[in-house]
Amino acid sequence: MALVTKKDKSIKTTDTKQKTRKGVFWPAFLIVGGGAALGIVNNKLLTDISMNGFLGSLRGLGWLYQIISIVALIIVAVVTFSKLGNIRLGGEKAKAKYSFGTWFAMALTGGIATGVITYGVNEPIIYFNDIYGEMEKTGVEPGTSLAAIFALGRTFYNWSFIPYAMYSLSGLIVAYMYFNRKKSLSVTATLIPLFGDRITKGFWSNVIDTLSVLAIALGLASSLGAGLALVGSGIETTYGIQQGPLVWLALTFIITLVFTISSLKGLDKGIRFMADANAKVFYILLAILLIIGPFLYIARTATAGLGYWLQNFWQWGLDPIDMGGEALVMWWTLYDWAIWIAFAPLMGIFLAAISYGRTLRQFMIVNWIMPSVFSIIWFSVWGGTALNWQQNKVVDLASTITNSGAVAGLWAFLGNLPMGVIIIPIVMLTLILSFSTAADSMVRTISILCTSNINYDKEPSSWKKLVWGLSIGIIAFVMVASAGGAQGVDGVKYLAALGGTAVLFIFVLQVISAIKMFFIDKIEKGE
Repeated sequence: MALVTKKDKSIKTTDTKQKTRKGVFWPAFLIVGGGAALGIVNNKLLTDISMNGFLGSLRGLGWLYQIISIVALIIVAVVTFSKLGNIRLGGEKAKAKYSFGTWFAMALTGGIATGVITYGVNEPIIYFNDIYGEMEKTGVEPGTSLAAIFALGRTFYNWSFIPYAMYSLSGLIVAYMYFNRKKSLSVTATLIPLFGDRITKGFWSNVIDTLSVLAIALGLASSLGAGLALVGSGIETTYGIQQGPLVWLALTFIITLVFTISSLKGLDKGIRFMADANAKVFYILLAILLIIGPFLYIARTATAGLGYWLQNFWQWGLDPIDMGGEALVMWWTLYDWAIWIAFAPLMGIFLAAISYGRTLRQFMIVNWIMPSVFSIIWFSVWGGTALNWQQNKVVDLASTITNSGAVAGLWAFLGNLPMGVIIIPIVMLTLILSFSTAADSMVRTISILCTSNINYDKEPSSWKKLVWGLSIGIIAFVMVASAGGAQGVDGVKYLAALGGTAVLFIFVLQVISAIKMFFIDKIEKGE
């Protein structure tokens, strides 16, 4: 390990002379802070605005979400397996800062937040039993063996190679432009291949980065809201404490406090430690269930699910709602794409910051292939076990979800495990840790984007992190408390769609920029 001098240490500390990008910080803060204030004063109005935005954006732009996601997948695959993958971020002599294991832990846990825990059990069961009408237009009979195969295949589709391609593509462009082209660490810099350096100055620079901040703030609020609903349902199901505003408020305070403190500690002291601990818990939970679960059923159903997914890949990938219906496509797949795209531009900045010294192929292996494989294994083991129990009437997870909301099945599932009394509180803590790991990395990135000319290894001002952390926590609480809806998490889905819509066209431009930069323009030697 290289020695770190005092001069090196100073690079990682907060620069007291940092200048705030007023054209980004204030518009974004006024909208997000205004939304938080509106939620406190008139939560119904905020809910109505969010709901109308959700329905309008996904119904009107579903076709574009689907097309651009497929294009992103193709681009990252070509970069990974072509000679472009040999390019090293930072130049040929650049050395990586983090070990491979730490790098993967930060990339994995910085992106999935509470998602795989929240839906690892719930989503396959919802499809299998057609709880909200997801199977009506699929031609698959709910509750059958084929329904179980469909359920796993669809979750593989929603949670693996396509969504991680979105993260990876944004991260790839940010990293290459910053480390190899020596441009600014910003979303606007990724569009230089299309518009030249003028895009990084003035009005359009502020607009693009403001929209990116808004998207990730709404996306984080959505993820936190889903986490609140999940932990709240777990407390109610396991301990009999009725979930409601007081429980959600207490959870909001705890989670927001944890991720804000971690973010204040910085990348190496806070985020790195949280990610490493979080990843280890994920591995342990996966191993436990793989050992005690119905291994043969998991292996067979997951393999068949992979086949079903690949067989239907193009139909699912190009369905704007018309073939699968709103219950399946809009409320699940397009919602997923919206939240992944909402996170993508700023998640890209985070992934870029921890990838110095790696080749583009290594970057794609860690940020695209390995997380996708992890998700497939996770849903195979957790979802497969849940489907097996549902089919064999070991525990009626479908009734739990029907009666208590879309995220409640997890707790009935865990309660049926050996040592469930011990595992349940561990999972609750893991949920808090999972969201906190993702949130502290994103709060840091938001604060970077609101700061002028900051290096990737410097910490932005603490007050910025604090302001964004509190604002996100307030909005999440309001949406869970006042906009649960049929699934119990409708309000947070509204936020996700709004966040995705805010940056959808920026992401489209990033995709076009990547095509121009890597396949049309000439890559100079040494870049």
